Parts: sequence; C-alpha cells; structure tokens
Amino acid sequence: MAIPSWSYSKLKDFEKCKFLAWLKHDQKIPEPERPLKPGQTEHANDRGTRVHTSCEDYVRGDTDDLAPEAALHFGPEIDLLRVLYAEGLVAMEGEWGVDQEWSTADWKKAWGRAKLDVIVHWSSEYKTVIDYKTGRKFGNEVAHMEQLQLYALLTALRYPDAEVIEVELWYLDQNEVTRMKFLRSQALRFQANYNRRALALTTCEVFPPNPNKFSCKWCQYGPWNGGQCEKGVR
Repeated sequence: MAIPSWSYSKLKDFEKCKFLAWLKHDQKIPEPERPLKPGQTEHANDRGTRVHTSCEDYVRGDTDDLAPEAALHFGPEIDLLRVLYAEGLVAMEGEWGVDQEWSTADWKKAWGRAKLDVIVHWSSEYKTVIDYKTGRKFGNEVAHMEQLQLYALLTALRYPDAEVIEVELWYLDQNEVTRMKFLRSQALRFQANYNRRALALTTCEVFPPNPNKFSCKWCQYGPWNGGQCEKGVR
C-alpha cells in the first residue's frame, strides 16, 4: 500500500531506503529506546525540540527565559522576532499543506506537508522564512539547501503576492546563518522536481530494502537495533 502523504523528511527516508520509509511512515514502528552516551543529559532530537519550543514561547511572549543554546549567539535576532511578533508581522509553527494540484490544503488531509518555524511578513511582496537548526551543518549542506528551496516554493504558492522570498537557516550552535533569496519566478521552478519526487513516494507500492553502509549505519530498524530489517549491513 502506498504512503499517501509526503514531507521533506519522508522524501529523504524514501530515497535512502524504501523499506525504512515503509516501516517508519506506513507501519509507524517507533524508534527503540536508546541509552544516553556518557556525558549526555538528553538525546539530540529531544534537545532540538526543547530549544525550538523555547524560541517559540519566547518570541510569543509567553516566557522571558530563552534557552541558553539560542540566547548565546542569536539573542538579539530572537529579541527582534519578539518585537515583530508583537507588531503582528511574525507567524510561527506554521503547518502548511498542499493537495496534489499544489493548492493550499488542510494539514490533516494534505498530500504534502511542511512545518515552518518562523515567517516574517515584511510586506505582502516580501517574506522571510526562518528555520532553527540545532544539529550540525557540515555534511548536511545538500539536504538543507533542498529545504530552503522547498520553503521558498511553498511560500510562493501560499502567498500569491510574494515577489521576493528570503529563506534562512539559523544554526544556533554554530553561530552561522545560511541565507538565500529567491524571486517568485525562481521559487516556482522547484515545483517540478518536488512533484516528481513526491509522486514517486506516494504512488510506490513495493518497498524493498536498500542495504549499504551509508543507509544502514544508524538505521533504527537494522539487525543490531529494532531488528525489523534483516538486510542491514555495516
């Protein structure tokens, strides 16, 4: 049975290993419990969720305490977002959905889905999308560039008057920003590629494993982890 909806993370799982995508997104088998490494107080994904939630609550004005990981390098920038939010220029945690015609759709029923940390509405013609990153930048450049393109595309589709779309990744730990600016016409060019990739996922009915050292190394379903896949290699 096909996986009926897609997101960027689902596409990456599918293109890495179809069996992984099926186990995770169709069978919805949870990741097994992992012990903390020596010196760790929380897992990376839990840390990311904590920092993202802190930024959201702070910008909204629900708290005056900002996670130290965010305040260390990006305190002034997040303070500015807080001011802009109070002025009605910032929206957060947007759950954006599109149908198969790439029209705006309800999140729960959408064919394609994306979550945005922040969008700044400077004007009807100029938008800035911001995504907080707590993981490493090195080694993720291609994936993060694709995310920028997808955010730009979805912003162009959602806001027909947007003529300039700026997309930023804030690497909170590294004190770095990756920024790209697209004209509306440029952003819309990414639709064909994402449509092709999304159709490959949502029409697929056979999900064979793709055993290789890159895909299997950290797989939660491999023989040395959950054990749902017997084909994993190291």
